[in-house]
Amino acid sequence: MTIETDKSSDYTQPGMGGMVADWAADKQTFDMPWGKLMMWIFLLSDTFIFSVFLTGYMNVRLSATDPWPNPSEVFALEVFGVHLPLLLIAIMTFVLITSSGTMAMAVNYAYRGDRKKTVVLMSLTALLGAAFVGMQAFEWTKLIVEEGVRPWGNPMGAAQFGSTFFMITGFHGMHVTAGVIYLTVIARRVARGHYEGKGYDIVEITGLYWHFVDLVWVFIFAFFYLW
Repeated sequence: MTIETDKSSDYTQPGMGGMVADWAADKQTFDMPWGKLMMWIFLLSDTFIFSVFLTGYMNVRLSATDPWPNPSEVFALEVFGVHLPLLLIAIMTFVLITSSGTMAMAVNYAYRGDRKKTVVLMSLTALLGAAFVGMQAFEWTKLIVEEGVRPWGNPMGAAQFGSTFFMITGFHGMHVTAGVIYLTVIARRVARGHYEGKGYDIVEITGLYWHFVDLVWVFIFAFFYLW
């Protein structure tokens, strides 16, 4: 028994014949702009890179023969004579997570058509990202100048600490820097009305990148500073 279908309908006949007809008609499976799809592919490839870096870090740390430096001591700050472990790292994490919230709000207002609030929130996200990079630069300066940590050596313990730390946090810092530039460019174009009539998918695409950067930092925070 065959089932007749309306040619104007989105539904076709069941079974192998229906599947062949759908593929032959080049049906669209997912309603997703190309820009968003390409961003997802890029983020997937970046996920593999960060996964390899963090896996390599775990292997190096577990196989190191010299003692691994205590993060609570290495990344501590003296504030008014008080020794505060991981203070700077906590502030950096708070800043980056907050930027995820402002970015999510920017996407929401973009789809509502509120261009002004979108620009303000994207600019605020970029400023928070720039603040994170500035604090990371301070952290690096402190480790290199005051503590004497180098990619090839470390006076506080295992020599591999410096190489893994600078490689992974530096790679992430490059992503944050690129994200700040990306956000600034898109916010400026939104402010000029470049996407009026075209839709604001680009704001969501920018948000995908920024949320990915924030998520990666959560793993770096857990592996480097809490372990």
